[in-house]
Amino acid sequence: MQKSAGKVFTSIFWDQDGILLTDCLPKDQTINAEYYSSLLVQLKDILKEKRRGKITKGVLFLHDNAPAHRALAIQKKLAYLGFQCLNYPPYSPDLAPSDYHLFPGLKKQLKGRHFSSDAEVIAAAETWSDRQPSDFFF
Repeated sequence: MQKSAGKVFTSIFWDQDGILLTDCLPKDQTINAEYYSSLLVQLKDILKEKRRGKITKGVLFLHDNAPAHRALAIQKKLAYLGFQCLNYPPYSPDLAPSDYHLFPGLKKQLKGRHFSSDAEVIAAAETWSDRQPSDFFF
């Protein structure tokens, strides 16, 4: 039996035009409000760059009810960045587009493959997302 790379915790921010930001959490670190806040700042910068002229009316932002997402500091950061956060009702699988649209295809692509490092897993995931047709994210 061949040992494979461990799990890689990844945050993916995407919109109807594709992947905006992919962040892989460093080993032995957890997502907390401070870490997530820094991701939101990166996301705002990427939106300015990649979606120039498309965010004139603001950003509608949907994320789940994870503790780091619900923190008061995050709510303040979202308001500061001009993101309008959509309410995410508990137990609403129809409002989890990543869980029901994005991740199943990615999991299928990676299933059964063995990777010798986290970098290989990340590269395979990025290759998969880059190969999706333009209407996949819509």
